[in-house]
Amino acid sequence: MSVDKDVYAGGLLALVGSAFAWGASAYTVGTSARMGPGYFPMALGVLLAVLGVLILLRGWRKALDQRQAVGLWAWKPLFFIVAANLLFGVLLGGLPSLNWPAMGFIVAIFGLTLVAGLAGERFNLKENLLLAAVLAVGSYLAFVLVLQLQLPVWPVLQFGQGQ
Repeated sequence: MSVDKDVYAGGLLALVGSAFAWGASAYTVGTSARMGPGYFPMALGVLLAVLGVLILLRGWRKALDQRQAVGLWAWKPLFFIVAANLLFGVLLGGLPSLNWPAMGFIVAIFGLTLVAGLAGERFNLKENLLLAAVLAVGSYLAFVLVLQLQLPVWPVLQFGQGQ
């Protein structure tokens, strides 16, 4: 008996949604009229879990001749997408435990875009640099100017400071 790929996908969505809902329960959820900090993550987690269960059940009910097996994992894209996100976090916030300074929002976006570009079948440095520049400008406008988030935009390099 082969299991349909929708069963695995639905199970994964249900698991992730349940984990988010459980994590959000540590915060004050509140009500619809007075939402707490855990309300939105709780609502999204529950919706994701319900959607996952529906997809799982749909895949489980498929006829044997309609089921699609899970294919091989695409290791290269998986590696580079995960690495790009980790690099973004390290470049944005630094690693204080290793005395690595934060490189800022703009450098983090360039790092994210260039490493994620390696996940594709072909890599064009000029195209990826142009994409990174557009994403950096757009993100700066949206997050820093419009939403006024307090993000380190550029690297803060400190020279000659003694203890």
